[in-house]
Amino acid sequence: MIIEKIAKNLVLKNGTIIDPHRGKTYLGDVWVKDGKIAGVGKVEAPADSETIDCSGKVITHGFCDLHVHFREPGREDKETLKTGARAAMAGGFTRVCVMPNTNPPLDSPESINFIREKAEECPIHIHPIGAITKAQGGNDLTEMGLMHKEGAVAFSDDGLPIQDGAMMRIALEYSTLLNVPIINHAEDECLRAKGVMHEGIVSNHLGLSGNPDLAESAMVHRDLELAEFTGARLHVPHVSSEKAINHIRRMKSTNEKVTSEVTPHHLFFNDEALKSFNTNLKVAPPIRTERDRLALVEAVKDGTIDCIATDHAPHAIEDKETTFDLASFGMIGLESCFGAVNKVLVQDEGLLIEDVIELLTSKPRSIMGFEPNLFFVGEEAEITVLDTNKEWIFGKEHIQSRSKNSPFYGESLIGQVVITISRGQMSLI
Repeated sequence: MIIEKIAKNLVLKNGTIIDPHRGKTYLGDVWVKDGKIAGVGKVEAPADSETIDCSGKVITHGFCDLHVHFREPGREDKETLKTGARAAMAGGFTRVCVMPNTNPPLDSPESINFIREKAEECPIHIHPIGAITKAQGGNDLTEMGLMHKEGAVAFSDDGLPIQDGAMMRIALEYSTLLNVPIINHAEDECLRAKGVMHEGIVSNHLGLSGNPDLAESAMVHRDLELAEFTGARLHVPHVSSEKAINHIRRMKSTNEKVTSEVTPHHLFFNDEALKSFNTNLKVAPPIRTERDRLALVEAVKDGTIDCIATDHAPHAIEDKETTFDLASFGMIGLESCFGAVNKVLVQDEGLLIEDVIELLTSKPRSIMGFEPNLFFVGEEAEITVLDTNKEWIFGKEHIQSRSKNSPFYGESLIGQVVITISRGQMSLI
C-alpha cells in the first residue's frame, strides 16, 4: 500500500456515489481541492486536475471504527498509532476510537492529551476513549470531566469488565453530565471463569474450558438496567450472543440512548471454526454457535445492532504461537473488515450495499457525535473508494498492522477498499 499527499485538485470520476448521510445513491464525480470537498455530483474542476477513473467503483464516506486497540503507549512492539493508522487506511477507515487498555492505561487528562497530540502526526483521525476507573482497577473513578475536556470521546475499562454494579452506576450517572457513552466489556468474570472459547458442544469435543453465553448476557442485562435507571448513554461493545441481543432489543424498544456494535469476526465465523485450534480465533467475547451468528445477522437487519466495529487487537507472534489455553485473546481486523462484512451481509444475506456502508460510516459517527455530512462543500475530505464486487483471498500481503494475528488468511472475501483519502493524504491499494 502506498500513502501519498493528494494533488491540489483531485477528481474521482464516474463513480457510484453513496451518501449515507442523505441516503442517496447516484453516478457522478467528487472533486477534492486542498484536501477539502469542492464538489460532488456534477463538478467543474480545473482542466489540469489529477483525475482517477472510478468507473464501476463506489465512492463513499470514510469508514469510522469505534473500537480499536493501537497499544501505544507501552506495547509499541504490537502496534503504534502510526502503524495502526496505516492498517486503518488499508481498511478504508479515516477515523477510529482507541481503547484505553494500554500500558499505562489512558486514565488521566495527561494520557488523553498524549494520544491527541501524537495522533496529529497520523494520516487518519484518532480519538481516545478514556478509562472509567484509575489503572482500570474497577475501584476509583477517573477524572472524567477533565479527560473529556482533553478529548476523550467516551469512557470504558475495555478488556476489564466493571464487576461492581455500584461503580458502574456512578460512572453512568457522571457520564450524563458530559453526554458521552459508557462502554463496558460485557462479561461476568465469575461466570466466564477460565473459559477460552464458547461453552458448548465444540468446547466439550475439543477439551477446552468454556465461556458460556450467560456470562455476556447477564452483564449486558445488568448494564441495560443501570442505564435505564440513570438515564445515561450506554454503548454495548462486540455483542456475540443471541441472549444478549434479546436483552438489547427489548431495552431499545423504549430507550433510544442504548446502542450496540458487532464485529466482522462474530458475523463471519462460528465456533466450529475453532476445531482447527487456530489461536487467532481466540477472542473475548468468544466466537459462538451458528445460531448466535445468525441472531447477530438478524439484529443487524432489524436495527438492534447500530454499527460494525472491528475490535482490532494486535498481538506479537509469541502471544499467539502457543497452546490455545495460553494464547492471548484478540485478532486484528481493520484490513479484512469490509470484505468480510460485505460477503456475509450483502452476498449471503441480501442486504443492500448502502446498508453496510451506513453501518461503517454515518451510524458509528452519530454514536460518538462526529460530523456526519462528509460530502458538504468545504468539509475535510474523508473518502473511501470500493470495488464492491471484487472477490479476493486475504493474505499476509494485505496486512499493514505491525502484528499479523488474523484468522482470515486464506478466506475468500468479497469487496475491497481501493482508495482511502484522509487528512490530505491518499492510500492506494
